[in-house]
Amino acid sequence: MEIIRNLAEFSSAKPSFITIGTFDGVHIGHQQIIKRLVNEAAQNQCNSVLVTFFPHPRRVLQSETPLQLISTIDERIEVLEKMGLNTLVIQPFTEKFSRLSPAEFVRSILVEKLNIKKMFIGYDHRFGRNRSADINDLKSFGEIYDFEVVEISAQQIAEVAVSSTKIRKALETGAIEKANTYLGNPFGLTGKVEKGKSLGRTIGFPTANIVVQEKNKLIPANGAYWVYATIDNKKVYGMMNIGFNPTVAGNERTIEVHFFNWSEELYGSLLTVKFLKRIRNEQKFDSMAALTVQLKKDQSLCEKWMDTI
Repeated sequence: MEIIRNLAEFSSAKPSFITIGTFDGVHIGHQQIIKRLVNEAAQNQCNSVLVTFFPHPRRVLQSETPLQLISTIDERIEVLEKMGLNTLVIQPFTEKFSRLSPAEFVRSILVEKLNIKKMFIGYDHRFGRNRSADINDLKSFGEIYDFEVVEISAQQIAEVAVSSTKIRKALETGAIEKANTYLGNPFGLTGKVEKGKSLGRTIGFPTANIVVQEKNKLIPANGAYWVYATIDNKKVYGMMNIGFNPTVAGNERTIEVHFFNWSEELYGSLLTVKFLKRIRNEQKFDSMAALTVQLKKDQSLCEKWMDTI
């Protein structure tokens, strides 16, 4: 898959089958559209092109409204690379870009730049300055410029019954398995391993303190989770705690992972941790001894789940 980080750099004499959107999470609804795009483009010997935006348009146009993202741009790339696309275009989203009129957007972007032949888009898609144009306008432009618009109907989208909003809500409540079902893949967090307080070492549960670099990345609800990471090309399972460590009167939210059967140093490493199941809510224990007992129970539960893989 070719990755182009600005529409100005795109060039192809071959016609393009395209889809456009933010694709936060690249969930199973997105995947259905992309698979159809890729298959039909190949059948017609055309380029399959996905255009996405960074930063998220809402962060530019509604900067006063916080928006946490399911996937960073690098995580989106990781999923899309496996889907057979010819080209991924990551267009910087700016206020100037948002001010393109619908006619300018279609003529200068879709027709002149992308050499569009066919477009796959949701029934509720809106585009152009102030999102003033809809799919009916797009179909009218298609008749003028000789490209086809394939409308993904409300019924088709309802059949998948998934949206980025539903996934965000699932993650915010700790419903990891529901979120993973919607995503079609385990939800992941990527961060750098930095030194923490090392309290876990004192009770036999050393942890890697994960610091997420992307400040707008959505962090799931506080609690304990069964997770894994790929370290040195090996899948290593473990359990993660997200929260404030109330047993030791913590005052900062941390993300800590205890990996099973792993003793090598990880400081400075960039790790992507994948979530599999939620173990329990974060709890305050009466003593470190009581916490240790619970951690042993948590690990035993995770090991039972591992036996079912």
